[in-house]
Amino acid sequence: MSESIKKITLFAFLFTLCHFAGAQTDAETEIRAILDRQAACWTAGDLECFMDSYWKSDSLKFVGQSGITYGWQKTFDNYVKNYPDREAMGTLTFDVVDAEQTGPESFFVLGKWHLDREESEDVGGHFTLLWHYIDGQWVIVTDHSS
Repeated sequence: MSESIKKITLFAFLFTLCHFAGAQTDAETEIRAILDRQAACWTAGDLECFMDSYWKSDSLKFVGQSGITYGWQKTFDNYVKNYPDREAMGTLTFDVVDAEQTGPESFFVLGKWHLDREESEDVGGHFTLLWHYIDGQWVIVTDHSS
């Protein structure tokens, strides 16, 4: 192999590697911003805004204490039932422990959630989120929160 072909091959490899690393950083930044927006929506008492980051599909999966819920609407309805007012909702914070791009259109996020509530006991736990890039936006397709 000629020296110039080796250089071109090396350049192409490095360019591809740098491009993928940049895309991962951009995706993670975008997903972290979505989580910040989710926390702000929750804290404002706006469950519909909070749910904007979930895939609006019957194939959405939410795994919680009661088992698996399928679908955006059923997940939303469960949130409304379990958090009927601002006091029950409290102030939501997320702490991302690990975020990893698993493919060009998928991302895995592991973290902690906490609800600070004035009138009742604070609650918190852990979450695992699987995100997919669908129709030009990152959305949660699977949420396991405990």
